[in-house]
Amino acid sequence: MKHVNQSSVGNPSLDPAELRGIFGDNLRKLCGAYSSVAGLCRELGVNRTQFNRYLAGESFPRPDVLHQICNFFGVDARILLEPVDTIGPAAHDVLNHPVLAGFFGREPVTVDERLFPSGFYKFVRRAFIGTKDYMCGLVFVSRDDGYTFLRGYEPRQAIRKQGLSTNPKEREFRGIVMRQEEGVMAIVTHRNALAASFNFLTPETSFQSNLWEGYATRTVREKVTGRRATRMVYEHLGNDRTAIMRTARNAGLITLDDVAPFQARLLQPDQPFV
Repeated sequence: MKHVNQSSVGNPSLDPAELRGIFGDNLRKLCGAYSSVAGLCRELGVNRTQFNRYLAGESFPRPDVLHQICNFFGVDARILLEPVDTIGPAAHDVLNHPVLAGFFGREPVTVDERLFPSGFYKFVRRAFIGTKDYMCGLVFVSRDDGYTFLRGYEPRQAIRKQGLSTNPKEREFRGIVMRQEEGVMAIVTHRNALAASFNFLTPETSFQSNLWEGYATRTVREKVTGRRATRMVYEHLGNDRTAIMRTARNAGLITLDDVAPFQARLLQPDQPFV
């Protein structure tokens, strides 16, 4: 196979065989972190025989298969023309970076709408600050570029009670949602913050189909006061404007008496969180 050491951009002298050779070389480098080509093909969803032809520089993938390969490895279509060492991973696809290949990638970030639909959610959990209060809030879940995102604002009432800024920019939080074996997880943080929360949710199927139960934890050290982990309930409101506006008006610190009975049952207020 003929190898090309220089970039092929703007070089009209490269023939199809040389271009296939560049792509095959790049693909072999990207596959270096995998011990099994068969396992990689299963994860990619690509036929192994055809994949071997790509590796050997004998064939180019169809556009849809190329898109799968690029998304999986976190690169772009320049792997057809330039050595992969010179182009690096796509900046917008950090979870598909080659260093994380096989650990994150396509499977965890692909969250099916049936598992966790887009739209507005009401959440209720025990407040991290204080002993008796509960926190009620509103978040919006959306999808873009194959990812599932979460966005919301800390309720003004709760922020004001802590003596913090009520500026919307500082109250805003965002996160990425990923699939787990029994549900979904979300890593959520504020703008430019060095602290975050981890949320795990699993569908609650025995009572209502629009409920998810789980827990939230904070990335803070253990303290005498306050809590780092607590149970949490999500209720999917979809685009029900009445329910969304009602939740927005009531967002903030509430008492257990203000929590709906079916949500209070899932929160198990009398049971320690373990």
